[in-house]
Amino acid sequence: MSHKIESNYLGEFRVSSTHIASNTKIITDAPVDNNGKGESFSPTDLVATALGTCMITVMGIYAEKNGILMPNVYSRINKIMTSNPRKISKLKIEIIFEGNKLSEKEKQGLKKVALNCPVANSLHADLQQEIEFIF
Repeated sequence: MSHKIESNYLGEFRVSSTHIASNTKIITDAPVDNNGKGESFSPTDLVATALGTCMITVMGIYAEKNGILMPNVYSRINKIMTSNPRKISKLKIEIIFEGNKLSEKEKQGLKKVALNCPVANSLHADLQQEIEFIF
């Protein structure tokens, strides 16, 4: 079996992960409120980031395939945790489109693909996804 990511425990609640094909590395750190130093993304931060980046990525693919001039797009993500059990309860994401000249049809198409991105479809139904598109 071919491995795509290798992760190694570094101690002090930190893990180094390597994307094998590109040799890109990331470090995760436990958050301060869970015994860590909070000096890097936590694993749950990566879940939140994965949702936001997946949405923007599929919108870019959709725009390219449909001849849409994609404006500058960025997201702001707020992750809400619960404590018993400790888990992500809600992801609030604002997707901001700066300087866009999108038609209503283009906006609706971009929203549809974003809300049905692979990460959004992979997350548990109990995890609330509150997504706001700011055009």
